[in-house]
Amino acid sequence: MPLIEKPNYYHPFFMFNGHIQTIIPAIFRLVDTLPFERERINTPDGDFLDLDWLRNGSRHLVIISHGLEGNSRRPYMSGMAKIFMTQGYDVLTWNFRGCSEEINLKPFFYHSGATYDLQTVIDHAAPDYDDISLIGFSLGGNLTLKYLGEPHRCSPKIRKAVTISVPLDLASSCHKISSKENLIYSQRFLKTLKLKIQLKGAKYPDLLSLEHLIHVNTMRDFDDFYTGPLHGFQNAKDYYTQCSSIHFLPYIRIPTLVLNAKNDPFLSPECYPHALGKELEYIFMEFPEHGGHVGFSPRRRKDVYWSEKRAWEFIHFENYA
Repeated sequence: MPLIEKPNYYHPFFMFNGHIQTIIPAIFRLVDTLPFERERINTPDGDFLDLDWLRNGSRHLVIISHGLEGNSRRPYMSGMAKIFMTQGYDVLTWNFRGCSEEINLKPFFYHSGATYDLQTVIDHAAPDYDDISLIGFSLGGNLTLKYLGEPHRCSPKIRKAVTISVPLDLASSCHKISSKENLIYSQRFLKTLKLKIQLKGAKYPDLLSLEHLIHVNTMRDFDDFYTGPLHGFQNAKDYYTQCSSIHFLPYIRIPTLVLNAKNDPFLSPECYPHALGKELEYIFMEFPEHGGHVGFSPRRRKDVYWSEKRAWEFIHFENYA
C-alpha cells in the first residue's frame, strides 16, 4: 500500500550515473564540525561500543547506524545528524564493533544481522527519552529493519524508522557488488576487512586462522571464510539467509521508510520489491531513479541532501507521502 510512486529527487546535472552519485559525496562532501560527545559503553558479553551524542534536551532521540566499514563520523552520518540536531532533536550516532578506530575485544566484530548490539544501544539510551526513531544506512539499514521485524525485540518507545540504500537481499547484493563494474568498491571494503582479520588473528591465533585470506577475492569469499563462521553461521549462504532484512519486513509494526535509488551500484533487483511494498501496511518504499549508494546530493551545494530531508519529513510529520 505505501509505495511512493513518484519520488521527487533531482540529481545535479554533472552527476549523470550511479557511480558518480556514489563516489563524489563519499570523497568530497564536507560537513561542519558538530559538538559530539563520545561515550563508551560495555556490551553484555564483555566488549565495548563507542557512541557519539548530540544533546538538545529533547525527549525524542534519533539513533543513526552506519554502513559497511563506516563509522559514526562519516559525512553521511554527520549530515543526517546535523539536520535533526538543528531541528531540536537529540541524536546518537554509534560505531559497530571495531569501527571506532580501535579494535574491539572479542574475536568477532560486526555483521548485517547483529541486532544484539543495536539492542544494547537502545536499552542504554531509552530511559532518558519518550520517543526514539531509528535511521540506518546500507548495512545499518539492513540491521535496523531486521531489528524491527524480529519477535519480542523492538522497544515500545520506537516510533518510526528510515533506512537508506539497503541491501534487502544480502546474497544477490553481495553478488552485485562483487561484479567487475563494482570492483573498485568491493576491493576497498576487502582491504580494510582483511586488515581487521589480520589484527584479530594475531590476538586470537587459536580461534582465527589467517590461511584463508589468500583465497578471499570477493565479498562472498570473505563471508564464507570469516563473517559467517565467526558469528555462528555455517557459511555465507546461511548468513545471508538468516540476516536478509527482506524476510523481516512483513513483521514490522511501526511506520518505516525504505529509500533505495534505482541506480545504486550496490543493490540487486531484489532490493526493489515493488509488489511487496504495495502489500505491507507499515513499510513505505521510495525508489527514485537516481541517487547512487548513500548519495542523493542536492543540485545546489549549500542545500540539504535529499535523503536527509526525506528522513526528517518522515520522522517529524504525522502524515507522510
